[in-house]
Amino acid sequence: MEIAIPNLRHLRVFLAVAELKSITRASEHIFLSQPAITQAIAKLEGVLGAALFERHSDGMYPTASGEVWQKRVGRAVDYIQQATQEIVKDTTPKERPPKNLIALISTTQLRALIAVSEAQNFSIASRQLGVSQSSVHRAARDLEKLLGVVLFEKNSLGTSATKAAQTLSKATKLAFSELRQGIYEINALQFKDVSTITIGSMPLARMTILPKSILQFNERHPDVNINVTEGPYADLLHHLRQGDIDIILGALRYPTPADDVVQEELWSPPLSIVGRKNHPLTQQAHLSVQDLTRYAWVVPAKGTPTRQAFEALFQDAHVALPTRLVESSSQVLIRELLLESDRLTLISAHQVEREINIELLTALDFSLEHTRRPIGLCVRKSWLPTVTQSHFLSVLRKISEHFR
Repeated sequence: MEIAIPNLRHLRVFLAVAELKSITRASEHIFLSQPAITQAIAKLEGVLGAALFERHSDGMYPTASGEVWQKRVGRAVDYIQQATQEIVKDTTPKERPPKNLIALISTTQLRALIAVSEAQNFSIASRQLGVSQSSVHRAARDLEKLLGVVLFEKNSLGTSATKAAQTLSKATKLAFSELRQGIYEINALQFKDVSTITIGSMPLARMTILPKSILQFNERHPDVNINVTEGPYADLLHHLRQGDIDIILGALRYPTPADDVVQEELWSPPLSIVGRKNHPLTQQAHLSVQDLTRYAWVVPAKGTPTRQAFEALFQDAHVALPTRLVESSSQVLIRELLLESDRLTLISAHQVEREINIELLTALDFSLEHTRRPIGLCVRKSWLPTVTQSHFLSVLRKISEHFR
């Protein structure tokens, strides 16, 4: 279920009241009438389904839900504030927008920014948002005027997002992610945890610790949704850094692929050379690297850790690489190619454990202990997991112990 992101101006009102403990003082601080502030707080409480403040004679104090919301809203606003400061730092004093810029930006404008930046097309963005194209154009242009910078430029393929648009779009997505987490936490406080954990999973994790972790986790959190996204590592990393994904699970990269992410190793399985049952090489003792070149292979794409290990296997032995290669990361395709031919592949035996156990495939007797590769999780450095997300991480760590 899509979670509605609250009005950014209402969030600013909430922060002022939470920090100043008074509607009167907040009114003087943000230059908004007391009735307008009261109405904004009431709307927020209605959207969240929870009281955010306790009214006392000496002021207004955040409830437990209010404290959670204050933390998340503060982090969300910081993302947007830092991005806008980065964008306007090179503008001239005459072009520079007002200091209270964030008070003038609307959630509608930011949603339009994200949609157009990702679609690279105003028409597609309007359909995704369910509003008219003219509304999206107006929101984008109004935001450009506020910032004093160009956000979108026309090109032969449609519309391209400028560096400023990309910077603010990324910050906004991270801010919206913080707000969604805040909503999840408030729901959990009311014993209706129906949050969503989004995982970008690579093949090995998908076949081993992930299914076991999901099943164990859902025993305690039956109403929490797990959204598993598959794709090339570069795509998953992009979506992680943008806030679309909470966790990437799979082979770790060294050096760490970006400054704003951190990695944690869970276990390091070795690779195996796998072929069909009764493959000709299963009858041969003392296999050499030269023996392996006589057969066609199925290998993953260039640049992946397994492909690097495959190439190093032959290069280290000063043997020419096999040439009859099929490139694929599809578990189903790899299995079918192996079953119907004498092709070989380099893969963790854990990934094809079921096929090995029912004697469809077999791992050749060829030691590859030196190919152990770290499998683990990658998260944003600034990520602050909810209690529910933290519990899922603990389940992942516990399940991975059985594979060490």
